[in-house]
Amino acid sequence: MKRWIKWAVALVVIALIATGVMRALAARKAQQQALAAASVARESRQVELADTDVVKAQAREVAQGVAVSGSLKAVNSAVIKARVAGELQGLSLREGDFVKAGQVIARIDASEYQSRVRQARAQAQSAKAQVDVVQRQYDNNKALVDQGFISRTALESSLANLNAAQATYRAALAATEVASKSVEDTVLKSPISGQLSQRLAQPGERVGVDARIVEVVDLSQLELEASLGALDAMAVRVGQSAELQIEGSPQTIKAQVVRINPSAQAGSRSVLAYLRIDNPGGAALPLRQGLFVQGSLGTASVPLLSLPLSAVRSDKPAPYVQTVENGQVVHRAVELGARGSADGQTLVAIKGLAEGALVIRGEIGALREGTQVRFTPMVTPTTPARTTSPVKPAP
Repeated sequence: MKRWIKWAVALVVIALIATGVMRALAARKAQQQALAAASVARESRQVELADTDVVKAQAREVAQGVAVSGSLKAVNSAVIKARVAGELQGLSLREGDFVKAGQVIARIDASEYQSRVRQARAQAQSAKAQVDVVQRQYDNNKALVDQGFISRTALESSLANLNAAQATYRAALAATEVASKSVEDTVLKSPISGQLSQRLAQPGERVGVDARIVEVVDLSQLELEASLGALDAMAVRVGQSAELQIEGSPQTIKAQVVRINPSAQAGSRSVLAYLRIDNPGGAALPLRQGLFVQGSLGTASVPLLSLPLSAVRSDKPAPYVQTVENGQVVHRAVELGARGSADGQTLVAIKGLAEGALVIRGEIGALREGTQVRFTPMVTPTTPARTTSPVKPAP
């Protein structure tokens, strides 16, 4: 009986020792797994950035101004209308075709108007013949009056007939000129050089007087009609420049104030300013009439501690920027100030950030605070040195 108790105690001791060893091994394994997970987490929270992915907060000359927007309009444009009624002929140009000043665009059937010219000329010839007859009568009556054969009253009546005949002849000549002018008006010419923007009639169509045939626009000079508030208009002057951006395009264009309307608009009390955009040949940027543009009209230039507006994030209750400090991402709340433009980008004045701080650009996206940052070194390509093979001595 005592031997059985000894064996039972021994088995219990062995079981306890085995359990303790297994627990120690499990704890060690869990510790190793935790260390590995922490290492992976540290590695996963590390990002690589290039020097171009950050921007320094520094004082820049920022052009402050007034926001402007609107549609582009050609400075020179013309709507060619029919001056006489008739059948449209010879219109072969389409939208986008180039025309020169004085080029024939189309014609109106001139048969009826040529007949009117011949009729007016015939009437003028008849009136001229009547003038000749009355002139001879007047000359004869004047000779008879001088000889005393007829009274002066008859001479005065003959003079009145002569004046009436001459007036009729002059009216016939004027009618001839009007008819000739109608024939000239059957030829439609472009008054300016440019491109067809609209074709509003078709060949063979009968058009009336003042019917719109085509529209021609000159895209070498475009204009923006900007509506300014009364307060903003006080700071705008002729000659000031603006940076505009076409809707849907990242490119910017330069504009200049060339005119300011001296009268405010009724009702809104806004003032219209006209900004000229030079577009010679349209080679740099394909500007078109009717495109919507928006931008800033510079009225002053001041040095401000600023950042690109895209670097400021707004996915928190207060605006903030992502800075790099001691190799880590730190979120710094900032206070935004005046906005402006410089070097073709929109800048915003900031407070709450030290000058020279490295700020991550907005294109990188949101990074968790505390993420380790490592900058990718710039690799400068080098030209490998030329090696010369040893020259073997001649045998």
